[in-house]
Amino acid sequence: MLLLTMCAGMFLVQLDVTVVNVALPALGTDLGAGLAALQWVVDGYTVVLAAFLLTGGALGDVFGHRRVVLAGFAVFGAASAACGLAGSVAWLVAARAGQGLGAALLLPGTLAVITNAYPGHAERARALGIWAGVSALALAAGPVLGGAVVTAAGWRPVFWLNVPVVLAAVFATRRLVPRGERGPGRVDVAGIATAAPALGAGVYAIIGGSVVAGGLAVVLLGAFLLVEHRSAHPMLPLGVARRTAAANFVAAAMNFVGIGTILVLTLYLQGVRHAGPLRAGLEVLPLFLPLSALAPVAGRLTGRFGPRPLMVAGLALGALGMLNLVLLNGTSGYAALLPTLLGLGAGMGLLTTAVVTAAVGGVPPGRAGAASGINNTARQAGGALGVAVLGAAVGNGFVTGLHAVGLITGALWLVAIGVTLAGVPAPRDNPVARAG
Repeated sequence: MLLLTMCAGMFLVQLDVTVVNVALPALGTDLGAGLAALQWVVDGYTVVLAAFLLTGGALGDVFGHRRVVLAGFAVFGAASAACGLAGSVAWLVAARAGQGLGAALLLPGTLAVITNAYPGHAERARALGIWAGVSALALAAGPVLGGAVVTAAGWRPVFWLNVPVVLAAVFATRRLVPRGERGPGRVDVAGIATAAPALGAGVYAIIGGSVVAGGLAVVLLGAFLLVEHRSAHPMLPLGVARRTAAANFVAAAMNFVGIGTILVLTLYLQGVRHAGPLRAGLEVLPLFLPLSALAPVAGRLTGRFGPRPLMVAGLALGALGMLNLVLLNGTSGYAALLPTLLGLGAGMGLLTTAVVTAAVGGVPPGRAGAASGINNTARQAGGALGVAVLGAAVGNGFVTGLHAVGLITGALWLVAIGVTLAGVPAPRDNPVARAG
């Protein structure tokens, strides 16, 4: 039950990715939002989530993960209600940022609780497989559930769905998760003050085409790294970051492609192919069903063979699927899109657990929150940038834009294969495989 309770946090975080994507055309019409504003409805959540994940992990290490998870549920639930009441795009984006803050407290805390509850390498890999499977289930359920809700009652109830789940999860967390002890560290205020603006400026530079924002992002990123290097209690331990750099690069590439492509395909199905919300939700299921089915299996295989073989296989399948977009034209039917949906879904299904296992394996339990925060930051920052870059790619025409998306994403995952082979230990050198 403890594992399932922690999975509820990840379920909420992932559900809001795909539920909101299906609702975008409806809320765009209702609130008068263009493509850039719709990108911010997605990225208002993911930017804040990515920017504060390290903070969430560090807060858990200092104050105890149970306390921080409970706070995360409370913030996420209140912000979800605010989204449902939004009267303008600005209000909605601000409320989505609140959801991102709650999710940033939740995500590293749930992963840290699981990591500490299952200390054995193989046992942990299997638990993470279940965690990833629930995450994938949320992604799969989101389009259909969101499409049905939007069709029946509009886009606002999509956000109210989170509230009863939050209440149940708070009750279960209070009963099942041990209180834990406070850690010896301190909160890295200077790191927080530089990390969040750096990512926000970077995403704004891409969506808004601002050179000034891009330069500011580079300066702030440099300041953040300098602060972390000098801090006695950094929220980004540079030694851990260097040790897991390859896995976290792949994690960022995974979400760059996955989250960015979900946005593009949702808008393509509804805006170009004129599918309704429910039909669009059903048509993207070939992406999410392989992800849901393979994630638990990948957890067992990772526990037995280590993460590297699963990562290479997943990246290869996904790259082939994304390169298929280059073959589409203005008259292509839905069947022509299926190789992309199936390839990306199968690739992410194999990748998700393996990437997380590679990133957190071998990290001391006392730094579990920070380690999971680094990994999830890489993933969510990649997703935020993917929404910005791939959304911009289709802004001037969907057919040529889809070709660009296919080339960018396929090439990125092929590069990620090389990074995996160079930086992730082979099965014979991997502690997960030896323990399994």
